[in-house]
Amino acid sequence: MKYLQRIGRSLMLPVAVLPAAAILMGIGYWIDPSGWGGESQIAAFLISAGASLINNMGILFAIGVALGMSRDKNGSAALSGLVGWLVTTTMLSPDTVAQLQQIDVEEVNLAFDSIETQFIGILVGIIAAVIYNKFSGVKLPQALAFFSGRRLPPIITAVASLVLSGILMFVWPPVFGLLVDFGTFISGLGAFGAGLYGFFNRLLIPTGLHHALNAVFWFDLIGINDIQNFWEGTGVVGVTGMYQAGYFPVMMFGLPAGGLAMYQMADSDQKKRVGSLMLAAGFATFFTGVTEPLEFAFMFVAPLLFVIHALLTGLSMFIAATFNWTAGFGFSAGFVDGVLSFRLPMANQPYMLIVQGLVFAVIYYFAFLWAIKTFNLKTPGRGEELALDEGEVSGGPTATASPTANQGIDRDPVLAADNNEYRRKAEIILDGLGGQENIGSLDYCATRLRLEINDMNKVNENRIRQANVPGLRKTGRNTMQVVVGTDVEFVANEMEKLK
Repeated sequence: MKYLQRIGRSLMLPVAVLPAAAILMGIGYWIDPSGWGGESQIAAFLISAGASLINNMGILFAIGVALGMSRDKNGSAALSGLVGWLVTTTMLSPDTVAQLQQIDVEEVNLAFDSIETQFIGILVGIIAAVIYNKFSGVKLPQALAFFSGRRLPPIITAVASLVLSGILMFVWPPVFGLLVDFGTFISGLGAFGAGLYGFFNRLLIPTGLHHALNAVFWFDLIGINDIQNFWEGTGVVGVTGMYQAGYFPVMMFGLPAGGLAMYQMADSDQKKRVGSLMLAAGFATFFTGVTEPLEFAFMFVAPLLFVIHALLTGLSMFIAATFNWTAGFGFSAGFVDGVLSFRLPMANQPYMLIVQGLVFAVIYYFAFLWAIKTFNLKTPGRGEELALDEGEVSGGPTATASPTANQGIDRDPVLAADNNEYRRKAEIILDGLGGQENIGSLDYCATRLRLEINDMNKVNENRIRQANVPGLRKTGRNTMQVVVGTDVEFVANEMEKLK
């Protein structure tokens, strides 16, 4: 679970840029809903600007995960992630696959049209980070010395990505095919099938394989073609659009309400940071229907919450299909498409989706609150891995230090010098931890250093407190955290330099 949470934290950097991109695309599509920028230069400008990021989430995730999971957050790790992405997606592109299999491009399995996914980005990012952490300190023989150290991981990542590509060449198509077959099966189950589709669509978001299901219901893969038929006004009123309608209550109302719940459950000193993310991501979800900025903010750090979200999505799809409430989208199930589609001939009682959405906002809000409280889920800005619990530094049962308790400790006077403050603080903490050889790994969150210690007996807590830190705590047999404050990043950087 902690590994998933590390992935989730690593995604925060790329996720932070997505809401703005989604809003740009939504505004552009609102200006030109039929031409997608073909009939308006302003719309084309906005759509293209937003699409440059939204359509390339995979590469953003590859770089973000590689950087965030690396031990020292060095740019070489990010470069390794980029190398892994470029090699893997190029080797598995339809053109390359056609050459390797000596067939025409038209004969290449449809699975390879959906290879540039978030899942591939996260996967190669993890591989790149593992390689960087293992090989960035390797010294090669003198003849190859130029490629030593941080120049080595990108090279090894390129080789590893070739192996990954070879595996996916055989694994990806059958998995994709199974999902298409599954979608074909549930398409005959009526409203219940629509609910199953909504549930699995959300569950597959982290892998990018939801596109396989979407192709069954939204396009003309097996004859349903739900999106085109809805907008062209062909089909059956109350039926055409059933694989789209149930998303509106979730994307416009449910998910933003879930974001509000996560904001309210964030630790007090993290609320501003979490609030800005949830506000931007929630508005993007409501306005445009682009849910990834909000979903990727919690799907890895709190997987159970994401399962609840998938269940509620399935329920919403089932309810809308049961009562034949229909609406459609050309971009996604947000406010823009909702307004544009409500007056179309195939729209059937679309105003009821707003009523359903208001109900689902309440359900999402309280379901998220209940799950976070009951299972102590570490959503953004909450819990020991992501934020500082005030009780830990105010005499709580797990605290080993507090501002009051530290008043009798001698302070190092050189910390008063602004120019050397971070370095001197890093030197004192490093000394108190038993030196660089006693640190297995070093990471940091919003306010704390998170450390793996080789030998806890070598740790001198009084020496660490001389760095004027608010507190410290042992979180395991070989793990501990040092509370530094909001300038923790600068202290951590100085500690890395000293190592």
